[in-house]
Amino acid sequence: MVTPVEVRQISGVDWYEEADHGNSKWRLSVATYGKCVYWVNGDKQIMEKGELLLIPAGVPYYGKSIPTVTHTQMVVQWTGEPPAALSALARKEALKHKPGCYELIHERLKTIRQQWRERPSYYAMMIEALLTEVLIYISRELDRGVITPEKHLHAERMKSYIERHYRERITKEELGDAIGKTPNYAASLFKSVTGQTISHYVHAQRMKRAAYLLTESQLTVQEIAVFLGYQDLSYFYRIYKRFTGSAPSELLHERPRTV
Repeated sequence: MVTPVEVRQISGVDWYEEADHGNSKWRLSVATYGKCVYWVNGDKQIMEKGELLLIPAGVPYYGKSIPTVTHTQMVVQWTGEPPAALSALARKEALKHKPGCYELIHERLKTIRQQWRERPSYYAMMIEALLTEVLIYISRELDRGVITPEKHLHAERMKSYIERHYRERITKEELGDAIGKTPNYAASLFKSVTGQTISHYVHAQRMKRAAYLLTESQLTVQEIAVFLGYQDLSYFYRIYKRFTGSAPSELLHERPRTV
């Protein structure tokens, strides 16, 4: 069983912390912006956006910001282990890894942090479930083998294309053209690296924008749906609830008041 000890977001240019051999906590850190540096068992590890560092309990480390370089990272610390034999936890040394499914991991960590801050009923169980899911994603990638830099590059190019055209209908043919590969290869590579289908990733980008527009704009829900490429309002509602667990209208009360 996992017992959450701390969940936080670190940011700035003056961070420093240290743990010795007596440390009983596991630590997962995911860099979300900039870069920072860790020394783990005396080995230097530079963490950049999109990378993670998993440090087992009992492994000494210290980490700090790089002078004049701003960075942010999501950190979860816990005692115990999830009730499964996961390859990510089978190591006795720290794991530094650039996950292809970074977006999935980042979203789960944001939900973990929200649970930790708000402390709703059963929050500790929810954190355990979400953390186990994160460790499963990491373990699956480790089991498949290292993702080559070329595949990472192709996936990043496809994600960049989607982020520029997320309001449009995006096909595997277009993504294949974006990386100079066949459509089927592009779709297969995208799924194997990111852990998401092209369609899922497109919807995820749209829902992020939807959440912003629902709170920061004065557009109606229907206008937002059309803007994001959904002509059928009921379909937009279904997709939004699938990704967020709530209805779009629930965010409208957070809008700033107009004068």
